[in-house]
Amino acid sequence: MPDSDFFNCDLPSTEARFRDPETALSAVRGPLLVLDEVHQLPDPSRLLKIAADSFPGLRLLATGSSTLAATSKFRDSLAGRKRVVELTPVLVEELPAFGIRDLDRRLLHGGLPQPLQAEKATTDFYSEWLDSYFSRDVQELFHLEKRGAFLRTALLVLAQSGGMLDATAMAKHVGVSRPTILHWLDVLQITHFARLLSPFSGGGRREIIAQPKLYGFDTGFVCHASGWDSLRSGDRGVLWEHLVLETLVSIPVARIHYWRDKQQREVDFVLPRSRDLVDAIECKWNPDAFEPRSLAVFREAYPRGRNLVVSPGIPSRYTRNFRDLEVTFLPVTELRGLLAG
Repeated sequence: MPDSDFFNCDLPSTEARFRDPETALSAVRGPLLVLDEVHQLPDPSRLLKIAADSFPGLRLLATGSSTLAATSKFRDSLAGRKRVVELTPVLVEELPAFGIRDLDRRLLHGGLPQPLQAEKATTDFYSEWLDSYFSRDVQELFHLEKRGAFLRTALLVLAQSGGMLDATAMAKHVGVSRPTILHWLDVLQITHFARLLSPFSGGGRREIIAQPKLYGFDTGFVCHASGWDSLRSGDRGVLWEHLVLETLVSIPVARIHYWRDKQQREVDFVLPRSRDLVDAIECKWNPDAFEPRSLAVFREAYPRGRNLVVSPGIPSRYTRNFRDLEVTFLPVTELRGLLAG
């Protein structure tokens, strides 16, 4: 970023500089101040509040490896003074900037730059990253014990990613209580390691109304936890679903749900735009494999909204009709423009 002053808050020299926020902020040369790992400072919320209130001409970008508000150091919510941006792993539309044209590599290696650009993803990277995640993001912020059991839970979340959450079965598998698992799932969500999607329901008797779906944060870690060192044809579908979800998170969409009924008919993602206007998104690795039955049942209950099928095998957007059902097929790179518009 040109014309910016950058400081790494992991360094003692940065901590010393910002002990007197007014003096430090007055010395900033450019219009943009970047504070990386800002939660490492003793009182980051005070610094950010002073910057917002007393230096209106200064733009400030503060980054952290976890949800900044999760740390007890943030004594002020900074309501009205901040905009939160959640960084996802590398999106499909960003792959050319990393010199990557092989989508299979993105699925297998994941979207963190280091393994993505490596010729071969090694288990050492993912294992070391998980150890660092526990010590820096989990232990430091939440002071959890039972490191081994927590990491087994994290790996189980990754291995079951894209499926329905069964907290009771997970607790038995890990060997801890169900309340402990639920608490750990909260921690995994707060630190953006996992995402739970609640079911969309209008109260119909046939609908799933309570059980969420569970997603890990990155396809490379999903493959690592699943023991995959190569991809089979059946693996790509669920991993593609993850990439579409990451794009939705990055837009951002206010609410993301899924829909399922008791006959196992399912719509991958449901985006409510208003009370009676609901977009439905299906993720298909092969667009020719799309079968409209589940979507047709969904539209019987919720008739208004766009029907979208997102696939990597589509060069540009087109529309097909399945009886009374109009469906738009599009690549994921066009999803942002469509939904943002």
